[in-house]
Amino acid sequence: MISVCIATYNGEKYIKEQILSILQQLGNNDEVIVSDDGSTDMTIQVIKGLNDSRIKIIDGAHRNSPIWNFEKAINQANGDYIFLSDQDDVWLDNKINISLGYLKVYDCIVSDAIVVDGDLNVIQESFYELNKTKDGKFYNMLIKNGYLGCCMAFNRKVLSSILPFPANIPMHDIWIGNVGALKYKLKFIPEKLIFYRRHGNNNSTTACRSKYSILKKIMFRWNIIKNIIFYKM
Repeated sequence: MISVCIATYNGEKYIKEQILSILQQLGNNDEVIVSDDGSTDMTIQVIKGLNDSRIKIIDGAHRNSPIWNFEKAINQANGDYIFLSDQDDVWLDNKINISLGYLKVYDCIVSDAIVVDGDLNVIQESFYELNKTKDGKFYNMLIKNGYLGCCMAFNRKVLSSILPFPANIPMHDIWIGNVGALKYKLKFIPEKLIFYRRHGNNNSTTACRSKYSILKKIMFRWNIIKNIIFYKM
């Protein structure tokens, strides 16, 4: 069984296209869990209008952060394999099949992505190249984070080590990726499996210049290391 976890907030413009790109790849027994953080636009109505029993809408964390909204969705996942999804991307039609092949060998995977604008015009052919993503657990922990949540999938046994999220993590995908790399078998795979939309109103600032100071980045990394060692080991 596959669970796709989506955190939504005022995503009416793109959410239908994204969910349709996901549903066409799922089986009858799979699920899409939408945790909505109090959208004030038509997001929920658009999703309900798809009229698909595989979609489960839950009330989000209402903490003004995708971190806790994703935690809420992941907590409801029933699948053997969990995929994370942003509300405004588009999945390529081979994402599930390619990912499941890797997940037979690895516990957690991160794929490449094609970076596009709001109208799906290509900005950069490879997120890996744009972000200068490299494999290696210590590189990604200490030097340059490459764990992009919307490109992540993992098996169910990873859940026992990532939930509940510690209170002071910088972002959910950084936490999941580092736990996956240090405790399980994680792989950066070369395939580009989504159109990663950057339209100026994204909840995530990934692929943009970091706004954090060097000191703040060091504290983020220390919190991740501390939590993995003392909170989850």
